[in-house]
Amino acid sequence: MQISEKYNPQETEQKWYNYWLENNYFHSEPNEKPPYTVVIPPPNVTGILHMGHMLNNTIQDVLVRRARMQGFNACWIPGTDHASIATEAKVVAKLKSEGVNKSDITREEFLKHAWDWTDKYGGTILEQLKKLGCSCDWDRTRFTMEPKLSQQVIKSFVDLYNKGLIYRGYRMVNWDPEAKTNISDEEVIFKEQNGKLYFLKYAIESSTGSDTDEYLSVATTRPETIFGDTAVCINPNDERYAHLKGKKVIVPIVNRVIPIIEDEYVDIEFGTGALKITPAHDVNDYEIGQKHNLQMIDALDDDGNLNEYGLHYAGKNRFEVRKQIAKELEEKDLLLKAEDYVNKVGTSERTGAVIEPKVSVQWFLKMSEIAKPALDVVMDDEVKFYPEKFKNTYKHWMENICDWNISRQLWWGQQIPAYYYGDGENDFVVAENIEEALELAKQKTNNDQLTTNNLKQDEDALDTWFSSWLWPMSVFDGLLDPENKDINYYYPTSDLVTGPDIIFFWVARMIMAGLEYRKEVPFKNVYFTGIVRDKQRRKMSKSLGNSPDPLELMDKYGADGVRVGILLSSAAGNDLLFDEDLMLQGRNFMTKIWNAFRLINMWNHEDKSANVTENQTIEWFKNKLNKTIAEISDQFEKFRISDALHLIYKLIWDDFCGWYLEAIKPNYGEGISKEVYHKTIYFFEELMKLLHPFMPFLTEELWQTISERNTEEALVIAQQKKAEAFNEEVIKNFETAAELISGVRNYRQTKGISPREVAEIYTNATAFANEAVIRKLANVSEIHFGTKTDKPSFTFLVGATEISIPLSENLDLEEEKKKTEEELKYLKGFLISVDKKLSNEKFVANAKPEIVEVERKKQKDALDKIAILEEKLKSL
Repeated sequence: MQISEKYNPQETEQKWYNYWLENNYFHSEPNEKPPYTVVIPPPNVTGILHMGHMLNNTIQDVLVRRARMQGFNACWIPGTDHASIATEAKVVAKLKSEGVNKSDITREEFLKHAWDWTDKYGGTILEQLKKLGCSCDWDRTRFTMEPKLSQQVIKSFVDLYNKGLIYRGYRMVNWDPEAKTNISDEEVIFKEQNGKLYFLKYAIESSTGSDTDEYLSVATTRPETIFGDTAVCINPNDERYAHLKGKKVIVPIVNRVIPIIEDEYVDIEFGTGALKITPAHDVNDYEIGQKHNLQMIDALDDDGNLNEYGLHYAGKNRFEVRKQIAKELEEKDLLLKAEDYVNKVGTSERTGAVIEPKVSVQWFLKMSEIAKPALDVVMDDEVKFYPEKFKNTYKHWMENICDWNISRQLWWGQQIPAYYYGDGENDFVVAENIEEALELAKQKTNNDQLTTNNLKQDEDALDTWFSSWLWPMSVFDGLLDPENKDINYYYPTSDLVTGPDIIFFWVARMIMAGLEYRKEVPFKNVYFTGIVRDKQRRKMSKSLGNSPDPLELMDKYGADGVRVGILLSSAAGNDLLFDEDLMLQGRNFMTKIWNAFRLINMWNHEDKSANVTENQTIEWFKNKLNKTIAEISDQFEKFRISDALHLIYKLIWDDFCGWYLEAIKPNYGEGISKEVYHKTIYFFEELMKLLHPFMPFLTEELWQTISERNTEEALVIAQQKKAEAFNEEVIKNFETAAELISGVRNYRQTKGISPREVAEIYTNATAFANEAVIRKLANVSEIHFGTKTDKPSFTFLVGATEISIPLSENLDLEEEKKKTEEELKYLKGFLISVDKKLSNEKFVANAKPEIVEVERKKQKDALDKIAILEEKLKSL
């Protein structure tokens, strides 16, 4: 058969991906096979492929392709998330560039623009995943805002409201002035920022009404919030301020008279020990305000600008005001001092804007009731985490869980199904649609004259995570039709692959939802990938400009090369330090395999029997293959995907390409027996099956090149070989032979002797199980068993077996003696350091037994080598 000199990924990848799609290999329907189900962590609909996606989706594809080849009915559900905040921000920015403000158009008009945006950019990342080779069931692609999924989200909201788990409340929230919505606590990222600590003068109000010079010093990092001050708080145990109890102070610039209150919350040691209380602009102040019935003054608008309470600063940005008010305070002698101060500031995960605490009416989901069973299933390993260390992270969060703020002040998203018929706090009903809401409103008001015109739906949308927490069920329409064949067959799903950064946002909530609606966990295993970082350990991001373009990497190294490169250093839960050299290693691996097949393909096939060398090699590789398959299975069970790849890599590169092919390679001008050729092709095909989940394109190309296959014989659906019994002794004997061969080759290399020059060896062994292999690959003419040579020799150990090669007569014996003495000196020095460690009773008592054992082995090896070298010196 003809095979090109070089493998060209660009020529093959699209060809085979189209072939897989045309023949529906990725599509799944319920059948008699056991299911293997994976749901993709839905990327943002406006997103593009980045290195984190590459890692996550490569791992998923490896698991799915392997399951398919092991006889499972594999179903990988793709889809995208509508990403309320990110998508709305992009649509708002686009409209602004066209001279249109969101506030100037209706919700319906805005949503039309949002859908146009989604239709234009929504499929980009899914198309990029195809280039990576992802074997998703594209016929089952879902989108969190499509009608059936939105319907399930609304159904869930109504159900939880009717169960008393969803409520509407007036609470302090995290306000993102850029996105103009509140966000959850989990979406707030705290960052250290350099700022100032301002010490302000709050004049004490005179009881007689006369002027007084007495004042209270109050420290704050946010002087612009004084417009919302409604009290100053001191600790009741602070003797410095005992005389001020019951008095009042005047807010600087604002000139509002506010009370001095007492609360043990105040830290006597921090700042001045006097705390200004701004209930509308600080979480802790809000709690104190509630406790002491303080007035609440909101001095900021939704854009983070001062409102009418800000007096002459009204309309100005909060940070601009901070600079200006500090100057005004100084001019009016109301600022004592300003010190440099490092502060942790909450920022929005989505926009990066500094969060502004804000009090508003929001919708909440009670979490404590549904969190308990979701904690138990993880602690009891009904859902297993890999690595297990994340169980502690999960436990801590679940045991300290707060109610989930599920409303967002956005238009892009599922609109909250609450309908208002009046201005009262409870003048609303919750229903799946306006018709049902009307009936409920009539019942609640005893007013049959109400019409849908009297109802107004809540303006807010639901948090995006409130749709994605239903994902493993909603993709199978499980809330619309709880007994449909898909949900009953594919749920619970098998494995979830995700990042540890969304363990709370998504993983925990999916477990809660699954238990709430199906009384079953949504998946059996969760594999947490690490974060892809650069060589400086920085997380890769667009803003830092330290992330390569995955598409460019695939063009340069091939999708298979990138997949292997990114997985070679990606242990579960550990961050991956990206190095482009890994991609090069992946590409070189492709080249190695391609050239190995070209070599096999070049050999002539002859009608002759296999010789002893070939039989020994075939027997060894058969056992080695079975042992490695067992080890690979064990690594997959532990979700050690990188370790499984390393095993396959070594089996192909070292064992097959290195030892096996070299041992069976015919002599120049000769052919290989048909028997050995067919056995070699069999081994090669089994290796391609093992490698296919990691390198799907190259392996399918070679598989189809080996022989003509019909569509039922494609590699993508071929069955992987299961591990059979193997003989450990056969493997060990060959490894001994390989070590001996390497020793002889090392002798030639260090002495500058041609590999073609034959050697004879002396050994204390009585026989070698793979003598024929040793003679061929080490180019040995004679093996003298159970005897020593009197000639000066090169000696080394293979285990306890001593091997000696008489030195060539052309060698400089004096030079050889000098080198031997130097080596002996080094070994004796090394032995002293090992002896010192082992004579240290503290080390032996406290070190792990395996570490002590390693040191003892070093000691024995050094002693054995010293004995050989001393014997060698005698002969020189």
